[in-house]
Amino acid sequence: MSIIKNDFEKMNVTKIKKAKNNKKLTMITAYDALFAKLFEEIADMILVGDSLNMSFAGKPDTLSATLDQMIYHTNAVCTGAPKAFVILDMPFGTYNNENDALNNAVKVYQETSAAAVKIEGGEDRAHIIKHLTSNSIAVMGHIGLMPQYVRSEGGYKVRGKTPEDTEQLIKDAIAVEKAGAFAVVIEGVMSDAAKKISEAVSIPTIGIGAGNVTDGQVLVWSDMLGFFEEFKPKFVRHYMNGAETVKEAVNQYRSDVQDSSFPAKEEEY
Repeated sequence: MSIIKNDFEKMNVTKIKKAKNNKKLTMITAYDALFAKLFEEIADMILVGDSLNMSFAGKPDTLSATLDQMIYHTNAVCTGAPKAFVILDMPFGTYNNENDALNNAVKVYQETSAAAVKIEGGEDRAHIIKHLTSNSIAVMGHIGLMPQYVRSEGGYKVRGKTPEDTEQLIKDAIAVEKAGAFAVVIEGVMSDAAKKISEAVSIPTIGIGAGNVTDGQVLVWSDMLGFFEEFKPKFVRHYMNGAETVKEAVNQYRSDVQDSSFPAKEEEY
């Protein structure tokens, strides 16, 4: 059986919005051309997440990622996967006000082929999303547990544990939709709350750590493929043991070099 989906078609904002209640959407992160090419005809969307600051740069959180860093990786992803719907994660500090947000989003559009940007925040950032969408920038929202808030909130905290917090998350999602976002990520939210949020809006919700009640899912590629060894988040499923597979392969390479079985005669010029 082919691993490439037979119904592949290049996504756009209209198709993504029409997927609501019709099909589950799949989104995965990518940071380079090599992996983006592998994901291109399988995932509906590719997110160049600011999680690359942790996966690629080894930092403890996403906050020190820069816009230039995100643009560099987005260009690599767009080169490797030209047919993909690519979303750039706007990094911390690049959308503190409407003018900065628009200037930075325009820079993203001018310097990359990204189809959209993603912004963290609900009611508090709705005016910024509205300013972007009113100026022809496609925006994906992000509510719930928001990694860019990690220091101000004292860690990564699961949301939607109380009726009051659930109600606030619903208000956040509605505000993001009214501001013109075409979809919204719901991260680290109790599944009962995520279901209510998804039912409250007419745009697709993309879950990560929010149960299977959302309109789609997103995972960081290095998490789902088992390359990140420090810990495994509860919401992650390992679809392969990437770290062990790579280590075994490199160890075999070392052994072949040491016993002179590599390169073999057929691998010589």
